[in-house]
Amino acid sequence: MTKTITLRVDDKIYKMLKEHAKIENRSLSNFIETATLNYMEETDLVDEFEMMEIIQNETLIKRIKKGSKDAKEKRGRFA
Repeated sequence: MTKTITLRVDDKIYKMLKEHAKIENRSLSNFIETATLNYMEETDLVDEFEMMEIIQNETLIKRIKKGSKDAKEKRGRFA
């Protein structure tokens, strides 16, 4: 079941959203929904298959542990 929400944005952001929606030939609502879903997919945790690949990669696990140790000891460059 779909839900209706109210979103308050300033004029500049509204114009940007409308422009991008028009470029992609989408309604404003669909553009915001799609952009939000894309953002969540990119920032969510890894799925179970990706996690299995990470766990089975011994070189990667060693590098992660070393990086964690270096961070705790405040060694190296941090971005």
